[in-house]
Amino acid sequence: MSMEIVRLEAGDDALVMRIAEDVFDEPVRPDRLAAYLNQPGHFMVVALANGVVVGQCAAVIHRHPDKVAELYIDEVGVSPEFQRQGIARRMLDAMFAIGRENGCEEAWVGTEADNLPARALYESRKEPHGEAESFVMYAYRL
Repeated sequence: MSMEIVRLEAGDDALVMRIAEDVFDEPVRPDRLAAYLNQPGHFMVVALANGVVVGQCAAVIHRHPDKVAELYIDEVGVSPEFQRQGIARRMLDAMFAIGRENGCEEAWVGTEADNLPARALYESRKEPHGEAESFVMYAYRL
């Protein structure tokens, strides 16, 4: 089986029409994917196994008036049958490279405290100084 990590660009919507189970939280809508990929500062990489998306990593650049830009890793998902094969690590490495290319000096990601597989992945990526931080998040329905 061939596995490749691909950075999606605007117009690459067709690459994401064959998706393995549980890669995304919800079904991918072509209009939403196109809007996401067309937005400056929005990035997505996918893992393709024989033309099927088996993993995805999405990120957004946060720009600030008082500090350097940061890369926020919004989502990382890998189909259960492809987990624990280094796919998420490869996608994170690709996303970190994209962040560096775009002037980001730091990347950050959050997960639930009880999501032990995600925490193990993020804790394994400690170079140069990845550390877990405590924070409280509030979500508002708009």
